[in-house]
Amino acid sequence: MSLLLRNRGAILLVMLTIFLTFTGIGLVVPIMPTFMNELNISGSTVGLLVAAFSLSQLLLSPLAGRLSDTMGRKNIIVVGLVVFAVSELVFGLASMPWMLFISRMLGGAGAALIMPAVMAYVADTTSLEERARGMGLINAAISTGFIIGPGIGGYLAEFGIRAPFFVAAIAAGLIAVVTFAVLPESLTAEQRKEAKASGKNQESLLLQLVQSYRQPYFFSLVIVFVLAFGLANYETVFGLFVDHKFGFTPKDIAFVITFGSIAGAVVQVSAFGWILNRFGENRVIAICLLASAVFILLTVFVSSYWAIITVTFIVFLAMDILRPAVSTQLSKMAGDSQGFVAGMNSAYTSLGNIAGPIVAGYLFDININFPYAVAALVLAVSFILSLSSSKRSMRSQQTS
Repeated sequence: MSLLLRNRGAILLVMLTIFLTFTGIGLVVPIMPTFMNELNISGSTVGLLVAAFSLSQLLLSPLAGRLSDTMGRKNIIVVGLVVFAVSELVFGLASMPWMLFISRMLGGAGAALIMPAVMAYVADTTSLEERARGMGLINAAISTGFIIGPGIGGYLAEFGIRAPFFVAAIAAGLIAVVTFAVLPESLTAEQRKEAKASGKNQESLLLQLVQSYRQPYFFSLVIVFVLAFGLANYETVFGLFVDHKFGFTPKDIAFVITFGSIAGAVVQVSAFGWILNRFGENRVIAICLLASAVFILLTVFVSSYWAIITVTFIVFLAMDILRPAVSTQLSKMAGDSQGFVAGMNSAYTSLGNIAGPIVAGYLFDININFPYAVAALVLAVSFILSLSSSKRSMRSQQTS
């Protein structure tokens, strides 16, 4: 509790910020079918809307990370909230498909500004011992936003199909004002001046991505991509998979996803810090990769209702532990470039979120089991690579 309330509740406030962002992203889920009918848009257009969000987030994330290093975390968070509020307002007012694309791209830009700045803020304001708990709290806010976003959207839609987006816009605007007035800046003026003068990492996004393999934290970025790819791959076709294979109803699907996500959020808040401090990032990452690979593959073979619930629960739990573990590892390796590394974290996440659904949809059309087989294979290969990475890290520590 002391971590949450320290510095005028700074961590609690940035948790609220990231929670609102991901709740707003989830609002669209139950409402999209009605928008499809109202605006006469196809399913492929809906897929492009998802890609537009992730693409704009990808393109802006590294720049946003650098800006948070030079302009301050607080300023970038506030700007991100304002952009996000505008995106929700545009979606609520949309009368043509192109307005939906503008809204989603603005939403991706807002998320790109908010996420790296929030992650870097947590790294700035926590000790190495507190880092795991801080990252766990932020990721719990992300998971919780994903969980309740669709539910809130469905409830508010009872007052009008566009009401959820107007409410989200107002909430984001209010939190932007509160953040500007209350949140203390985590970087001193001297630190921002040094970051601006150093001119670090000013290359283009493409060059940064190409050259990122040279960085000591490159493998952690690969895990970020694999995590986003695997989770997006899993979730994209999950409803279709259990509908075709087990005859699940929408209520069944919602129960499975919500149950697994809530369990992951509880672990992140209550036990994640202890888990990481007890076992270390490398071991936790390796175990979660292995568990994800095994249980995603088991999804193909199980045949009963409770078996699929159990398997899915473990997949979501492993993913929910893996995400903050990698973020914590990255923040410890980032040194004075917290904002830049957090931006690369967001960029690799966006790459996974773009590639995962595209690959999953294509493979599903070929064979219903292929998306999960491929996701399991990618995670298993990453597990093997994580073992060799851990050995190299241990040898490096012993020789230093």
